[in-house]
Amino acid sequence: MSTASLEKSRPTRTHWLITLYAGGGEFCDGYILSIIGVALPLLTADYHLNSFDSGVVGSASLVGMFAGGLVFGYVTDRVGRQKVYLFDIAAFILLSAAQFFVSDPWQLTVLHFLMGIAIGADFAIAGTIASEFAPRNSRGPLLVIMVTMWSVGAAVAYVVGWAMMSSGHDNWRWMLASSAIPAVLILLLRFGTPESPRWLLSKGRNQEAEAVLKQMLGPDATLADLEADTASRTRYTDIFRGAYLRRTIFVSVFWACQLLPIYAITTYEPTILSSFGLADGNDSYLGSVVVQIFFVLGSLSGILVINKGRRTLLLWSFGLSAIPLLCLAALARPAPAVVVVLFAAFGVAAFSSQCLQAIYPSELFPTGVRATANGFATGISRVGAAIGTWGAPVVLDHSTRLAMLLGAVICVIGWGTSYVLAPETSGLTLADASAADADYTRGRARTRRDTSSTTPSPAVKEPS
Repeated sequence: MSTASLEKSRPTRTHWLITLYAGGGEFCDGYILSIIGVALPLLTADYHLNSFDSGVVGSASLVGMFAGGLVFGYVTDRVGRQKVYLFDIAAFILLSAAQFFVSDPWQLTVLHFLMGIAIGADFAIAGTIASEFAPRNSRGPLLVIMVTMWSVGAAVAYVVGWAMMSSGHDNWRWMLASSAIPAVLILLLRFGTPESPRWLLSKGRNQEAEAVLKQMLGPDATLADLEADTASRTRYTDIFRGAYLRRTIFVSVFWACQLLPIYAITTYEPTILSSFGLADGNDSYLGSVVVQIFFVLGSLSGILVINKGRRTLLLWSFGLSAIPLLCLAALARPAPAVVVVLFAAFGVAAFSSQCLQAIYPSELFPTGVRATANGFATGISRVGAAIGTWGAPVVLDHSTRLAMLLGAVICVIGWGTSYVLAPETSGLTLADASAADADYTRGRARTRRDTSSTTPSPAVKEPS
C-alpha cells in the first residue's frame, strides 16, 4: 500500500494557507517599517526632531526585533510553534493601536521597541513553521511567497500613507495606528493553524504528530520521513558548536548585509527620492509607491530560480544589487526618471533573494534548534538593519551619494561572505540539509547518513 509523505507530497490547500498565514508577520514588518517612513517627516515637523532623534524613532523597532529574535526563537523551540505564533500578533495589535495616543516621541520609541520584540518573535517562528510543513520540492517556492509578503506590506503602507497625506492634523497618528488593522486580520486567520508535526515528534508526541499529518495528507500519511530531522535536543548553545557555528555565522552575516541597505532605503525612501530631485510631498511618496511595486516583483522573481540553486541566487542578487547603488553614487544630477529606474533595478535584484532569509536558517538547522537559529539570525540581522536605519538620516544630511556608496559596499561584503560560506541545499530534505555531518565540500557531496528517500540526495556544494 502506498503511503503519503510530507516531504514528497504536492502542496495542498493547507500548505498554501499555512504559508500565507506565516507571511502575515512578514506583511506586518514591511508595513510598520514603511509606514513610519511615511509618517516620520510629519512627526519630525510636529516635534521638531533632529536627524539623530529621527533615527532613534525609526530604528527602535529593529532594536526590539534583536531582543525578540534572540529570546523567542529559543522559547518557540521549547514550548511549541503555535503558542508563540498567536501571542506575538496579539501583542502587535495592542501596541499598534497605542501609537495613536502618544504625546511625546520617547513614548513612540518605547512602543516601537516593544513592537519590534513581537515582530522579532514572529520572524523566528514564521519561517520555521512554514518550512516544517512544506514538501521538499515546494519548500523554496512556498517560502518565496511567504517572504514576498514583506514587500507587499511595504507597498501597501506607502499606498495607505500616500492616501492619508491630506487627512488633516495628526495624520501621522492615523498612519501608525493603521498597522493594527492587518494584524487583527492575521490573528483571526492564524487561529486553527496546527502545531508542527516535526516539533511534536521531537518532543515524543508521536500520536499528535501523526494526527496532524493524517488531517493534511489523508489516512495513509506516515511519520517515517520526519524522524531523522526531529532527533535533536533544544539547547541554545548548539547553534555555536561544531558545524553549526559556521552556518550561524553565514546566515547572520548575509542576512544583515541584505537588510542594512534595504531597511535604510525603505524607511527614508521619500526623503531620498526628494534629495534626488523628485518634488517634496505627494510626488515623492508616489515615486516610493512605484519603487515598492518593483520590490514586490523582485521578491516574486525568486520563485523562478530558487529550486535551481540557493547559492547562485544569493551571489547574483548581491552582485546585481551593488550596480544601481554605485550608479546613484556616481551620477551628480540624474534625471528623476533615471533615479526611479535605478531604485527599481536595485529592488528587483535585492529582493529576489529575500526568500533565503527564511530558507537557509530553516534548512541548515535541525528541528530542536531551528527556531532558535532563526531567532538568533533575525536578531543579529536587525543589528545591521538598525545601524542602517539609525545612521541613514545622519549620512543623508551629509550626502545622499555617500549613502548610496555605503549601500553598495555592504552589498559587496554580503557577496564576499556568501562566496566563502554559502552552501547549496536545493533539493535536499530538511533532515539531509540540517544534519550535523552534512558534507559541504566542493563538488558532489552528500551527508554520511542515508535518508528514507529512494533516490540519491542532490549535490551539496560549497566553494573552496
